[in-house]
Amino acid sequence: MSRRVALVLSGGKAHRFQSQQQSWQDKALTLLADKPLLVHAIENIARVVDEVIVCVNNEERKTRYLEVLEKHNLRVKIVIDEKTPIGGPNVAILTGLKAAQADLCLIVPSDMPFVKPEVANYLFNLSEDFEVVVPMWPNGQLETLTMILHHSIGLEIVQTLCQLKRSHVDDIPRAASKTLLVSPMETIKILDSQLKSFININFQEDLKTLQTRSLQGPIQENIQLYQNGFFASDLQLMCDAAKMCQEGNFMMAQKKFDLCKCRFETCGNFFWAALASEGKGEAMLQQIQLQKENLSQTTLTFDSETKKTFLDAVNNYDHEAKIYKKNCCMRLLERALTDKARCESKIID
Repeated sequence: MSRRVALVLSGGKAHRFQSQQQSWQDKALTLLADKPLLVHAIENIARVVDEVIVCVNNEERKTRYLEVLEKHNLRVKIVIDEKTPIGGPNVAILTGLKAAQADLCLIVPSDMPFVKPEVANYLFNLSEDFEVVVPMWPNGQLETLTMILHHSIGLEIVQTLCQLKRSHVDDIPRAASKTLLVSPMETIKILDSQLKSFININFQEDLKTLQTRSLQGPIQENIQLYQNGFFASDLQLMCDAAKMCQEGNFMMAQKKFDLCKCRFETCGNFFWAALASEGKGEAMLQQIQLQKENLSQTTLTFDSETKKTFLDAVNNYDHEAKIYKKNCCMRLLERALTDKARCESKIID
């Protein structure tokens, strides 16, 4: 049987949960039915995993959580998020994946206190043939923070996304070769008739209302998304290109990004091809800016090759968006179109 680990994300600042009349509150330690939200989350998922790892953003939080969990007789590993140029859940997921010794990893936030073990187990069981398994509501919105990842490929993907300074967790299902979008309206609804597993505490009022997501929309069944596969070496090449760009070696970064783009376009992997083209375009812009500074000239401009590079990114994001539109994956469609618009804004006539 595959070894399972749960990564509990609890490193956010919870801005929406705060009240102007009170000092800052750690949402994960807020009491619900006489237990902190964090304790509820851990107790529920601990029944179906071999290990629980809690990801936090600083040492102070780690110390406090250990004290609280000890009082509730819970023994878990707590890790502190890596220091990176970006924030957001991708960094926490990367930190947790590096600390995990597992085949499958469940991502769950500490502010979802009602995740049923049966629902988590069902998602684990679906992951045999997929790299990423994530619930999607009828309106096309995703529960990306209640997601199953295959550890090895998940680590490669998230590590590359963080190196490219991509902080949105929605990028993970976009990046995978085999993604399953699971409708809560089928088996999950049988296992959890009120769908309480997906109640998320964002505001203090949510502690009283306990509302789940909208059930309105056209999607009532699971959706499988497939892209042609890629090798870990391809993602490593992307990481190398990003590092070279950060070190100021823009010419070599362009060559590596271009090689990645050709590989990904050949196999029809639009998301990674778009990222490679965009990375090359950014390296070209930085090189142009460096030349301006070194030569004290203002005549160097956005040339046709740079424009073509960003157009390649636009086209690949557009191809990706069409796949999501066809499958009514509205959240992923929004992300792809946002990336497309950003690259279009870089094109100067």
